[in-house]
Amino acid sequence: MAHTAPRTAVRSRRHEAHGAASPTGRAGRRHPLVATAMVLPLAALLLYAFGGFEAVATHASSVGVMLGR
Repeated sequence: MAHTAPRTAVRSRRHEAHGAASPTGRAGRRHPLVATAMVLPLAALLLYAFGGFEAVATHASSVGVMLGR
């Protein structure tokens, strides 16, 4: 617990340096909806390419049978 202050100081210096390099002047993370919109097309492509829809349906069916439905 006593060593948390030095890490915080180093972390804040990194953020200051990163913010100066940002072209918009805004440092931080993306909004979760923007990140979701970026990853969904790739996720859908991977599901289609590797048969993910069938795998999910098979697993869901197995779980349903195991639960007695």
